[in-house]
Amino acid sequence: MLQRILACIFFFLIVVSVVQCGRRGGTLTGGPKDEDPPVLIKAEPENLSTNFKSDKIRLTFDEYIKLQDIQDQLIVSPPLKYRPEITPQGGVQKYLEIKIKDTLLSNTTYTLNFGQSVQDNNEGNPLSFLNYVFSTGDYIDSLEVLGVVKDAFNKEADEFISVMLYEIDTAYTDSTIYKRPPNYITNTLDSTVLFSLKNLKEGKYALFGLKDEAKNNTFDQNSDKIAFLRDTITLPTDSTYLLTLFKEIPDYSATVPSFAAKNKIVFGYYGGEEDIEIKPLSTIPDTVKTKVLREGDKDTLNFWFTPYEVDSLIFTVTNKTRMEVDTFVVKSRKVDIDSLRLEPNQNSSLDFNNSYHIAANTPIVNIDTSKIQMTVKDSLPMEFKVVFDSVANKLNFDFNMEPNENYTLDLLPGAIIDFFNQTNDTTNYRLSTRSFADFGNLRLNLAGAVEYPVIVQLTDEKGKTKLETYATEPKLFEFNNIEPSKYLLRVIFDKNKNGKWDTGSFLKNIQPERVSYFPEEIEVRPNWDLEQTFTLKN
Repeated sequence: MLQRILACIFFFLIVVSVVQCGRRGGTLTGGPKDEDPPVLIKAEPENLSTNFKSDKIRLTFDEYIKLQDIQDQLIVSPPLKYRPEITPQGGVQKYLEIKIKDTLLSNTTYTLNFGQSVQDNNEGNPLSFLNYVFSTGDYIDSLEVLGVVKDAFNKEADEFISVMLYEIDTAYTDSTIYKRPPNYITNTLDSTVLFSLKNLKEGKYALFGLKDEAKNNTFDQNSDKIAFLRDTITLPTDSTYLLTLFKEIPDYSATVPSFAAKNKIVFGYYGGEEDIEIKPLSTIPDTVKTKVLREGDKDTLNFWFTPYEVDSLIFTVTNKTRMEVDTFVVKSRKVDIDSLRLEPNQNSSLDFNNSYHIAANTPIVNIDTSKIQMTVKDSLPMEFKVVFDSVANKLNFDFNMEPNENYTLDLLPGAIIDFFNQTNDTTNYRLSTRSFADFGNLRLNLAGAVEYPVIVQLTDEKGKTKLETYATEPKLFEFNNIEPSKYLLRVIFDKNKNGKWDTGSFLKNIQPERVSYFPEEIEVRPNWDLEQTFTLKN
């Protein structure tokens, strides 16, 4: 009898235990999640082999693996002309094979860095920074270069930055980086801004960083960002290096023009601020009017003309600064005509820190201010000024903005006439302001290693400038009535005193102007006064 009672009690305790476990976890699980990466258990030939003569490498792991982004993750140093063939891809095995298609250099140490591409098949745990090293000579080179990559202008550096060493020998020139891959290469991949170049030999080197868009291990000025050191690196070294990445202003070159509309041909070019002249060589009828106008802040000139039937036109594009001339034949194509459109820079709610303007897509030639009216409180006429900016092709409006107010801007027909004698329809813009209590105020002090003049900018979280101010001497920086949001604070050291940030140039040996970011986001709240001190370091 006692045994039956004890058995019942034991059974009851088991049931309670299971019920309690069910309540705590909801469902029974199959044990802890696998968080262990694969383990390399065999390499053929062995890792760190010398006098390497094979064209195939086989790596075997303790579990089934898969390859993730192997084309981006695998870095071979020195670079090979042909990418190795990696198998299996898309399948699941306990091994991977690397077939080398190049003739390897003699007496050279090679490193294959797989990044985080080798993962276990079930959970995707990566075997981080798996390296396979071999030498075609008698020994493995063992020197190392360490450093950090930062962006010259943005707070965060790009991912997948190539860090490159070129040996300075009799064949090396400043143009080498444009023509051939480096002697050694590594990559920051997508996880860190730190870099380490390993298994290097003694010598003198030039150190570069590249955001290599084409992944061809050479510098393309039109697409790539670059970083360089002015000084030569001599190995061995115990120094740590900083690479500051920037986008150069490309050398001047004209791009092929094209018909963007029936009355507009677009002429693009590289090279920043250039004095460019567009001149038709084809005979254009006397009845056809033409006009050239820059498109906003783009490196683009628009050739406007009153449309007529034509198969093609011949133009010269002359860079008067460099005295370079290009000739282009532009063939006509079926496109619509560009009609006058007006675009205000603000809709409805007005920004106290941003002036109001209306831009046009076609060239404006005449303004009739008698056909422009502005009222407040729905009906009361108010004073305002309108100024035509012929370069930016827009109308700038100057009027007194008051909080909690409503404005109406009326453009009557004929207020704006464009190059094609098109005019606006009756247009009404209803605008308003909010209370000052809806905005916040920020006051900023700069301390520490400050060199004036400086440009102080508030940007959004992506780095787009929202507000900026300029100072040639110490002052309290005030940003009043600003939109509640989270901001980044950027300080530009305007070394050449031209009022803007200037990038660098590799061939001219110019580093970009220094930029510093406040270490934290600044949150501006409604009806809130905030004061910050930014202590800058060298």
